[in-house]
Amino acid sequence: MKTLVTGSSGHLGEALMRTLGPNHDVVGLDINPSEFTTDVGSVSDPDVVQRCLQGVECVYHTATLHKPHVVTHSKSDFVETNILGTLVLLEAAVAAGVRSFIYTSTTSVFGDAMRPSEGEPATWVTEEVQPIPRNIYGVTKSAAEELCQLFHRKHDLNCIVLRTSRFFPEEDDNKQMREAFSDSNAKANEFLYRRVDLEDVVDAHLLASSRADQIGFGRYIISATTPIQPDDLQELRGNAPSVLSQRVPEYLPVYERLGWKMFQGIDRVYSNQAARRDLVWEPRYSFFTVLEAIIEGRDPASPLAIAVGSKGYHTTVFDDGPCPVD
Repeated sequence: MKTLVTGSSGHLGEALMRTLGPNHDVVGLDINPSEFTTDVGSVSDPDVVQRCLQGVECVYHTATLHKPHVVTHSKSDFVETNILGTLVLLEAAVAAGVRSFIYTSTTSVFGDAMRPSEGEPATWVTEEVQPIPRNIYGVTKSAAEELCQLFHRKHDLNCIVLRTSRFFPEEDDNKQMREAFSDSNAKANEFLYRRVDLEDVVDAHLLASSRADQIGFGRYIISATTPIQPDDLQELRGNAPSVLSQRVPEYLPVYERLGWKMFQGIDRVYSNQAARRDLVWEPRYSFFTVLEAIIEGRDPASPLAIAVGSKGYHTTVFDDGPCPVD
């Protein structure tokens, strides 16, 4: 099966190219050249897209402007890449007879819907939560999701939207977080509620393609399986260490040895139940595997995530950190 991967020079795009490359006829499209990009060009260029889609049956659309680009790109840049680029791809996919279109979205689309008011419990985030985007990144990703649904409804194009949580290895964009926690400590904590390993993200994309015919259209949260339960949400909001001491008591000696600490409060938890059910997805990396790797002296990241590594989003060095975006 011939496949197109957009954003093939990025984290996820490269990971997909590495995984698919040996056994598939794969076209990698990106505006930046790389070892894993076969065609250099923009997803918003109809001629480039039409050429890349010849004979293609499956599209993995990972190309995007990300949240960190908010400080370096205009709102119209976000619209052109994230909305117009998706529209150009969808139109060309229909014309080319593409079988499945897998769109990489983000949990950032939920925005303010994940931020409970003072005194309220943490939010249990499922696909039923209605997005309230907080910035142009979230707005354009949400709009692109709607385009995917429209093309499924109007043109019978099988479209699966995957709302991925954090999988990038770069430093946190929150200055207070960087000052209060080491990078490894913060990322380990995030596996409890809003992080996923890159290898598991790739697996979810491959499964989405294989099941697109049966599903037709669907939106799924792609995040590591959490040990936290809905009954924990009230206490989790203000006393996360207490919740974790009950759910994962084995974390305490590991954290004490490293001098790490748990977040005092957690305001949301992503549930991956729908993706595990409908995509038959079984993520292999979690807070438990992080602890296991630390105990054994290994890197908690998957071999694929280690191979792809860090890419960064800017050549500019900012006074307030890697990407000072609210």
